[in-house]
Amino acid sequence: MPETIKVTVWNEYDDHQKIPEIASVYPDGMHNAIAGFLNKESGISAGVSIITDPEQGLSHQILDDTGVLIWWGHIHHGAVQDDLAKRVVEKVQRGMGIIFLHSAHQSKPFMGLLGTTGRLGWREAREKSRVWTASPAHPIADGVPEQFLLDNEEMYSEPFGIPEPDATVFISWFEGGNVFRSGVTFQRDLGRIFYFQGGHETFPTYHNPHVQRIITNAVKWAKPTMRAPSLDCPNMEALEKIKG
Repeated sequence: MPETIKVTVWNEYDDHQKIPEIASVYPDGMHNAIAGFLNKESGISAGVSIITDPEQGLSHQILDDTGVLIWWGHIHHGAVQDDLAKRVVEKVQRGMGIIFLHSAHQSKPFMGLLGTTGRLGWREAREKSRVWTASPAHPIADGVPEQFLLDNEEMYSEPFGIPEPDATVFISWFEGGNVFRSGVTFQRDLGRIFYFQGGHETFPTYHNPHVQRIITNAVKWAKPTMRAPSLDCPNMEALEKIKG
């Protein structure tokens, strides 16, 4: 029987996310909405943690028990403690999968793993976004149509300050004319990384069945294939006789 993928959905979830405009869309927070649809999928067990939990919800115990971490952050990037952000980076390098959503492009773990600024253009205008599946053969695109429409989204635009992705799975067009690499993958040491653009807090993006399928597929793709206790630089014994 396949091993269950343990997921932790991390979210800031401060007072900003409890204002009526946001709470009417996600009454229990986006983290619980995401964990809710993931827990309907066989083989996935999802829990949640938030920034006000002990160790900001990023304790060794939580991360060691997490196969795939999903990260949503926006206003409080700077409030995440540097040592905890480094802890997340190291866990990914040692094999934990991670999925960054929406404005997590400038979170400390995202920039720490990719080594770039994550800069982009943005606009809030309640505009339509058409998401195109650019790599239909990729596992994250399984069951996702050639294209689908989000009635309202925050616009993100190229240029996107990231390294060249291993795969560009989705590209989004916005009503105002901008385009964006909205679903990209990377590998860092033993850990797999997926970034997905959709998910502004005032719009019901995470209720969309295609977005739910993308995130569910990404969890299955990013699950650890192996996890290392450390990533040191060992002194190697020679396998063959050295003559010199």
